Amino acid sequence: MLRGLCYSVISAICFGMIAVLAKLGYGLGLTAPAMLQQRFGFGALLLLAWFLVRRRALLRPTPRLLAKAALLGCIYLAQSSLFFLALERIPASTTALVFYFYPVAVTLLAVPLLGQRLDRCALAALTLVMAGCGLVFHDAFLKGLSGPGLALALGAMAVFSGYLLLVQVLLRGEEPLRATFYVILCTAIGFTLWNGPGGFWESEPQRLGLGLVLGLVPTALAISLLYLAIERIGSAWVSIFSTFEPVATLAAAHLLLGEEVALLQLGGAALIIAGIVLPNARLLRLKTSAS
Repeated sequence: MLRGLCYSVISAICFGMIAVLAKLGYGLGLTAPAMLQQRFGFGALLLLAWFLVRRRALLRPTPRLLAKAALLGCIYLAQSSLFFLALERIPASTTALVFYFYPVAVTLLAVPLLGQRLDRCALAALTLVMAGCGLVFHDAFLKGLSGPGLALALGAMAVFSGYLLLVQVLLRGEEPLRATFYVILCTAIGFTLWNGPGGFWESEPQRLGLGLVLGLVPTALAISLLYLAIERIGSAWVSIFSTFEPVATLAAAHLLLGEEVALLQLGGAALIIAGIVLPNARLLRLKTSAS
């Protein structure tokens, strides 16, 4: 149990580093397409190496899976581009907190599209997340942050929400690790076509090193640990501990980038995390009672 919880928290920290690493990449003169090409390209290569050593049989895809992965890869390309472009204009901490509005968007979209029902627990969770996002936006307006930057962050959140719903529909019955690898691979191919093959290799060691870190930490390592955690303790516990991600972003942005974290941001983050933990804790309690 303890090992699974550690995997969950480390995975969340790894995912939370995306925004901070992107900011560091901009400081080194890298563009968004170049960083994303390196992130998914190196991530795909590292996952491929892991599969070849540990679970080679999972590398055998069906034509149907490849078609689904190509579609999801295109959507992932759009979402990642919007997120990285937002980071050019607004702080990493604000971008991450705006992006974490997606649980509300997914829940609201799932009602008409997937026939999901909203109970009192879900409505309470939505209220907490919306209140948290309200504090984040209020803080952003007080600071006079870029309107286009906030719009790009909202766009990334909206595309990611649709992506999650589509994943639920398209990947039903598929092996999760195999599907994840091919989605990342297709996304890497898309960014390579966009940025050109020459953008994969950087002559400057610092830029190449950052690309390797992007491929390793928030991609290959984060995803591998996420699935190891789910395998050991189940998705309900993992969902709860994954809410550590925006906290990790806030802390890293303050420590590594020197971004000021306002009291409103901390309050907004606390409400967002409470809103995500609430339904998952209830689901876990119901499962425990049933067993």
